[in-house]
Amino acid sequence: MSLVLRDAAPGDVPLVAHFVRELAAYEKLEHLAVGTDAAFHELLFGNPVRAHALIAEWDGAAVGFALWYFAVSTFTASTKLYVEDVFVAPEARNRGIGRAIFADLARRALGAGSSGMEWSVLDWNAPSIAFYRSIGAKPHAGWTTQRLSGEALRALAE
Repeated sequence: MSLVLRDAAPGDVPLVAHFVRELAAYEKLEHLAVGTDAAFHELLFGNPVRAHALIAEWDGAAVGFALWYFAVSTFTASTKLYVEDVFVAPEARNRGIGRAIFADLARRALGAGSSGMEWSVLDWNAPSIAFYRSIGAKPHAGWTTQRLSGEALRALAE
């Protein structure tokens, strides 16, 4: 059995969109997964590139992905790698694929001179939280994510 992690190529855009929808279904957020193949293509391969993705393959079959981008930490005056999504298909879990993905992202963060990595997890997602603790991740105590979107975003912009 072999694992290959590779950078997503333009031909992988439908696969990325598929894995995003699978993640949304797992998180019970399918109604929010409205990104089109064209939008993912622009995000990952447009000018400028806004995000990056990798594909995880087990014995040649795509079984997962990660999507990330670099954000800025003003306190450290450096970048941080923000992991937007990671998903491993249920039938491929418990093979070390998630750990390999996060290790790959950690190497990318260090290679880019980033001060760290960050991501969000739903508070009910105990299996993922346990996995994150097992790789040494800690919650960002005292901080909660805030979001401005939809009508509130438009209203503020006016």
